[in-house]
Amino acid sequence: MQQAKQEGEPVIEIKDLYKSFGDLDVLKGINLEVYKGENVVVLGRSGTGKSVLIKIIVGLLTQDKGSALVLGKEVSTLNEKELREIRLKIGFSFQNSALYDSMTVRENLEFPLVRNVANLTRGEINERVESVLDSVGLSQTINQVPSELSGGQRKRIGIARTLILKPEIMLYDEPTAGLDPITCLEINQLIKEVQEKYRTSAIIITHDLTCARETGDRIAMLLDGQFLRQGTFEDVFNTQEPRIKSFYDYNFIQ
Repeated sequence: MQQAKQEGEPVIEIKDLYKSFGDLDVLKGINLEVYKGENVVVLGRSGTGKSVLIKIIVGLLTQDKGSALVLGKEVSTLNEKELREIRLKIGFSFQNSALYDSMTVRENLEFPLVRNVANLTRGEINERVESVLDSVGLSQTINQVPSELSGGQRKRIGIARTLILKPEIMLYDEPTAGLDPITCLEINQLIKEVQEKYRTSAIIITHDLTCARETGDRIAMLLDGQFLRQGTFEDVFNTQEPRIKSFYDYNFIQ
């Protein structure tokens, strides 16, 4: 995979970040930068703090120490109005797609648009809905409800609903979890297509090495609350470090 250029100011900048829950130290002084147009994979086992990092970035949790700058602003210092404004620039693709079962695909996509963008005409709403559906290859599902869709289709619709607000940053939480191998490959390809078409920057949270290898311009390996290695996929796994080697072996040998 071609390495994304690291130009200009980072869109996300994590500095010396700590987070604990009681006696459990989850993040222990991590540092991470994500540049415009770059896909960065945060890779690690379940329970290593990957989702905690994401929640700090969107302001759902506050760090104990250190800073989390998003688009140049320290998230923990933002008031409610400022936090809402910055969240509109961040697309969050949930692990379970988070679709409303009682709504059609069209209504699921219209919901965030009508709620957050003022004075759109019906024609403009229709155009945005049809455009993002086309982007994820599911125009034919517009009048279906989520229960009629496969897991992979629901995942795509969830990504489409995120894209409809034209975010600058995408956060993917375990995008291939629970999907069959062929659908995983399709979601990996979609993540790359979103990066290219929408010029997004992204953090991709996963423990799936194939997803990491296929979607990430850069990999950050999170183990025991710290980033053990960062770089290309080859850089990160070209090591005999036992914890990293065992993670690789578990994914690709067993």
